Amino acid sequence: MDIEDILREVDPTFDSIPDETRDLQSLTRAWVAERSSPELLEWPTDGLFERMNDRIKHQIEKVEDMTGDMDPKTNFALIVIQTELERYKYLVRSYLRARIAKIDKHTLHYLSSPELRARLSSTELAYATRHQALLHNHYLSSFLSSFPPALQNLNDTTGNSSMIETPDLDTAIFIRLLRDTLVEGRGTDADGDMDCKNGDIIILRWSDAKKLIDSGFAEIV
Repeated sequence: MDIEDILREVDPTFDSIPDETRDLQSLTRAWVAERSSPELLEWPTDGLFERMNDRIKHQIEKVEDMTGDMDPKTNFALIVIQTELERYKYLVRSYLRARIAKIDKHTLHYLSSPELRARLSSTELAYATRHQALLHNHYLSSFLSSFPPALQNLNDTTGNSSMIETPDLDTAIFIRLLRDTLVEGRGTDADGDMDCKNGDIIILRWSDAKKLIDSGFAEIV
């Protein structure tokens, strides 16, 4: 069950919301979640960004057609359309920048397994692969070439110690419960659990909150 199913259960009017508004809500939730979570989340596979890009292109064309019209009513409509267009563009850019920042910081981690690579879009995967290749070549030309071949790898796991830096899964995040459920969390001194109600906002370690979010019981705020 995903967030759309949850919202459809709690709000009978959800299906009557225009597709454009629903996509904007989905983009906003994805943006908030990506900026708050310590690790890269799944790339939307429902065509959300393809639809958003098409709408942005359509709005740009509409602005270009309306530019130059001196009618006051048209000018006011143009201002409204441009403001809405900038909001769309800001959300898309900010979302992508948040993802690229995580990929840049933990490139080898996200390329280390098929499961993690599946979180990236095809464009992000190509970027991460090229980024890591350039970085490795730079290190080779700078200093790695003077090391023995066995010490030139950047993903060595010899001695049960991995060189691959991973995200901090114990980072604290805020989540909103979407239904009544038992929440379990790990603390510094002791672990605990509590009965939470729909709408409650709580703070948890990401490693504890992730299973609630993946199951559709909570969303990041």
